[in-house]
Amino acid sequence: MRNKSILFLMIALALAALSAFAVDVPFLTGRVTDNAQILSNETRKTITANLKAHEEKTTNQIAVLTVPTLEGVSIEEYATAVFNTWKLGQKGKDNGILLIVAPKDRRMRIEVGYGLEGTMTDGIAGSIIRNVMAPLFKSNDYDKGIDEGVRAMINVLEGGQAPAEAGETEAEVQKSSTLDMEVANISITEKILFGAFIFGVIGLFTAIGILTPGMGWFLYFFLIPFWATFPIVVLGTTGTLYLLITYVVGFPIAKLILSRTDWYEKAQKDLKTKGRASIGGFTVGSGDSGSSSWSSGGSSFSGGGGSSGGGGASGSW
Repeated sequence: MRNKSILFLMIALALAALSAFAVDVPFLTGRVTDNAQILSNETRKTITANLKAHEEKTTNQIAVLTVPTLEGVSIEEYATAVFNTWKLGQKGKDNGILLIVAPKDRRMRIEVGYGLEGTMTDGIAGSIIRNVMAPLFKSNDYDKGIDEGVRAMINVLEGGQAPAEAGETEAEVQKSSTLDMEVANISITEKILFGAFIFGVIGLFTAIGILTPGMGWFLYFFLIPFWATFPIVVLGTTGTLYLLITYVVGFPIAKLILSRTDWYEKAQKDLKTKGRASIGGFTVGSGDSGSSSWSSGGSSFSGGGGSSGGGGASGSW
């Protein structure tokens, strides 16, 4: 029974993560995008000024986003999607950070670009969430919580000390964040049924990634952890390892072969010129917003082409 519970949990996690594609990424309106309307005008102006000064000093790009609710989507997957759509950080430096707060879900996350993971480590990001922001959020003081959280991030990035840790021990954090990934002891029939479901869902998104120009590479990296974990239920660890290697090598080869076909080139051209293309009866749209510019308060702000691989920390209050 316990093994079956683990299986259903894994499937639920897969569906929740894949559903992130159905959620719209908010329009970037400035360094602070307060769609949940939890910040005062004065606080927004103060945070924006501090972030602008920090960017001028270091070239690091930090953006704040509040949304009323995540609509059931994992905040980790949602943050990665927003970060990479907004392209925070300078191209080649990947020195961007995104702070997301979803008050109705009582969830928040600091998403860190590749280039800043050595300075803003997962542990430091988690410390800022637990010791600076969460206590103030519990008192519904979003203005002070977000303002002080941003100040703490800027302080660390400019060489200051991280907030003092006053929460869980490292062993407790590791214990709470580790999922028991033992191979389930289930019948052949159950393995076939679970395998059909798992490979059907992941396989569908893999096919979309191979067939779709542009966004396909995002799906390639997004699906790696799914191919590395969920097949364990059916194939065990050794079989999953071989399958993962096949995926990592086979996806780029298949995409390279397809990229030389006439219909793929036409789809790629349509995405660039029309913003959408028809692929296998489905219409896909271009999600590239890297060349756009948005203004807020009379000053322009746009992502510089950076990317994130999922580094950072999440928390609740």
